[in-house]
Amino acid sequence: MELRVLFTLVYSSGFLCVLKSQEPKAPDVTDLAFKNIDFAMNLYRKISSYHDKNIFFSPLSVSTSFATLLLAAKGSTHSQIQKGLNLDSLDGTGHATLIPQLFEQLQKNISQDGKLHMEQGTALFVDERFNVETVFSDQIKTFFGADVNNVDFSKPELSKSTINEYVSRKTGGKVSEMVSSIEPLTQMMLLNTIFFQGEWDRPFNPNSTEMSRFYVDKYNIVQVPMMVKEDRFSTAEDRELRARVLRLPYRGGAALLILLPDATADYTVIDDEISAERFYSWIKHMRSM
Repeated sequence: MELRVLFTLVYSSGFLCVLKSQEPKAPDVTDLAFKNIDFAMNLYRKISSYHDKNIFFSPLSVSTSFATLLLAAKGSTHSQIQKGLNLDSLDGTGHATLIPQLFEQLQKNISQDGKLHMEQGTALFVDERFNVETVFSDQIKTFFGADVNNVDFSKPELSKSTINEYVSRKTGGKVSEMVSSIEPLTQMMLLNTIFFQGEWDRPFNPNSTEMSRFYVDKYNIVQVPMMVKEDRFSTAEDRELRARVLRLPYRGGAALLILLPDATADYTVIDDEISAERFYSWIKHMRSM
């Protein structure tokens, strides 16, 4: 039976804390992780509705950027950002910095093991003629480790070069051009970078790579190099979705999850059914095979 890779997720054991109690409690980093998964899937479905191409993005970078803006937003703008991030239910305490504090803790949980190389950075580029409130700049440094830089946006080429050099440095040279043009009237630019480099807990042997068929869809088949390894891995079965989930661990507690639908499964239906609750169920029911 041929299986098609439909959907992949990289998660960290620090990102998904174990739920120990269902009793009412103050929102914690586990709640944030769950909310961010649902936000990720909602965003994925929105993007995929516009085209059939491959989609690769970091929902944590998107939510972190908007969480940074929460520290400066007020009134309806603040409420709309929270609702868009699926975080409005976490802010019932009235604690203005609760959500930024949870993002700070989440980042610490992800990067707590030195074996996992994952760096996330937030940077604020501000026009040198524009003043930012000290309270805001101090808070984004505290909760998000943000760098605040002054640039002259009236000189688009110079400011573009400065920003791209910063991003290239933060991503180990993997992203060399974040911005291709800048409007001279720009006053501020908020960027979030994420760099992940993990080593497989059970490495693949490059010499075992084989050319094999990959099913783009029911009608298009291409030959591509496939990594091959025989070993025992953790899997879970989702009978309702007619799919299996394969867990490929990295050193340091993170893992790659690959969702493998049955040949007869409708992947468009699977897209609509993935949620934080289902994701957690996969993790809970993983068994080594």
